[in-house]
Amino acid sequence: MNEPLKAGGLLFLSQDPLSIARQLGGERLTLEQASPLREDISTDEITPIPVLAYFDDRLASYPYVGLKTGAVLPIGKDDVVSRGYQVTVAGKRYGKGSSREHSPLAEKKAGVRLVIAESFERIYRQNADNIGLLTSTDLSLVPRLQAGEVITLDELIGSRDALSTAILKSGGLLHYGREHLSHATQPVDHGARDLPSRPLTFAEKIIHRHLLTAPGAERVDYGAGILMRTDWRFIHEYYTGLCAHLLDDCFGPSYALHQPHSILAFEDHLSYKRRSPAHLGQNLVGELDALSQAHRGFAQHHGLKNHGYLPDEGSEGISHAMMAESYALPGQIVIGTDSHTPHSGALGCLAFGVGTTDMANAFMTGSVRAAYPESLKISLLGQLAPGVTAKDLVLALLANSQIKAGLGVGKIFEFGGPALAHLSTDERTTLTNMTAELGGFTGIVVPDEETVRFIKERRGHDLRLDAWMCSDEGAVYAHTLELDCSLVAPMIAAPGDPGNGQSLTDLSERVIIDIAYGGSCTAGKRDDFDHYFSVIRWALDQGLKCHPRVQLFLQFGTVDVREYCERMNYLPAFRAFGAELLQPACGACANCGPGSSVDTQQVTVSAINRNFPGRSGPGQVWLASPPTVVASAVTGYITSFSALRSGTAVNEGLCA
Repeated sequence: MNEPLKAGGLLFLSQDPLSIARQLGGERLTLEQASPLREDISTDEITPIPVLAYFDDRLASYPYVGLKTGAVLPIGKDDVVSRGYQVTVAGKRYGKGSSREHSPLAEKKAGVRLVIAESFERIYRQNADNIGLLTSTDLSLVPRLQAGEVITLDELIGSRDALSTAILKSGGLLHYGREHLSHATQPVDHGARDLPSRPLTFAEKIIHRHLLTAPGAERVDYGAGILMRTDWRFIHEYYTGLCAHLLDDCFGPSYALHQPHSILAFEDHLSYKRRSPAHLGQNLVGELDALSQAHRGFAQHHGLKNHGYLPDEGSEGISHAMMAESYALPGQIVIGTDSHTPHSGALGCLAFGVGTTDMANAFMTGSVRAAYPESLKISLLGQLAPGVTAKDLVLALLANSQIKAGLGVGKIFEFGGPALAHLSTDERTTLTNMTAELGGFTGIVVPDEETVRFIKERRGHDLRLDAWMCSDEGAVYAHTLELDCSLVAPMIAAPGDPGNGQSLTDLSERVIIDIAYGGSCTAGKRDDFDHYFSVIRWALDQGLKCHPRVQLFLQFGTVDVREYCERMNYLPAFRAFGAELLQPACGACANCGPGSSVDTQQVTVSAINRNFPGRSGPGQVWLASPPTVVASAVTGYITSFSALRSGTAVNEGLCA
């Protein structure tokens, strides 16, 4: 860093809350004294969801207010900015989870100039680059910084790829884009450069069909920074105000977006804000109304198609689900301001999440940057046992020791194998959606006849698959991971992280629940509601209803899913069972509506995709499949549908 740090300028994010308290009290620690460092710090912890109401200088008050060490949240409002911390030091997989750019922006506005971590998640580090927050994985810098040594920008950039270097030296992505990308909106002439002579994966073929050329992006090889033309860009209301703010700041009040017909806007997070315990408790509804107004104003001003709120409550649908239902096609590149954008990869497109500055740049240039990713082949073998769903497969993968060690970080997960042929597109979207939790760049499925069937059913469109839409024989994969689906039983992930997975049969004690939640982009689709109905219909036929202690919430992912349930006559059974039906929205998954816990003692079993601390309220969240969620609502404790049908729970007299 070109200016030396002042004494006490480092904040170690330790696993020990007392170590953090000592630092906040003014004590300077060494790296050894602060170790072990917290690993797997998520963006939900750096800036919890209620903080996303802010997109200006007020963010400076909030970095790390959701950071959990042991059982406490040791860092409070203004603790970082008031104490003058300039460097944050943490462990592995820093910035995992949501793609929210508010996290690095809050750090930067609080005065943090550099984040040092053993490793970073892709989106977080890219977001940091884009706004000029420096990052490093070199822990040997810590004692040098504490000694007051001056470290140059070139040394901090180190061996970063050429594109990241060019962006950092330009002062951020928008400045780089303005200088270099105004004319880089057409694919490169493939005859003008040497393409790989080796066989390619399907994802690599998509990349090469969309490549652009610009300074710093000339080399195309694993890990190199590349630029690609996008087919679809979408944003939701949490980020539109910040995006508009960034564009106005860089380009002034008058600018035109690139091909606005291929930009979609969604209001899917905040339609239940007036029933959200988190937002009501912090008096944030007015701030959230301002976010919605900024979103609508931006969409209207630029003529963007906006999927908005329904007249009473709820939204037209969750962005990811609607992209798969209505827009994404095989061979396309889709980007969105959400880490679960890979949802649409189930249709054979390259779909991935980006931060707000990346989206602002894409709005202006039509391009998006990435590091050319390696691919990880996930071969699904055998047959799924009755009652086992794609959610169980993902939880099993998350619990895999190689995945937990970082095998999939930054890679494209290509899902294939004989078992995949028996999974519907709705189920496949669960696999690709949760590559965000697996640490991947994205997930993808090579399109097949099931893809053709899905698009015909949902859109009435007769799709023809092109001959190039396949992975070549002999294509290069960083690794192949086989999962014997016949050995996977109903799974559960213990509170704190989606990687805390285990078979339900391995639970050592009964987990009593207060809330059961079925919904979100991962579990609010047609097939998910088929699962909910199967369990509920069986229970009603046995004279059973929802346990009197349990609140069961079922939330549709889109209006299409709700109308499907109406046609299938599911709704009377849901109501008779005792479920509260909610209109489409992200809801409790994003701590934005009914179904969130309200105190630390509450226990939730949920079909959402992640259970980081504070993600769905202050209570404990166990992740499970749709049938497990509803079966648990019957018994009042976590159990599988197969165990429920065996009669054990009924014989114990624990059902309502």
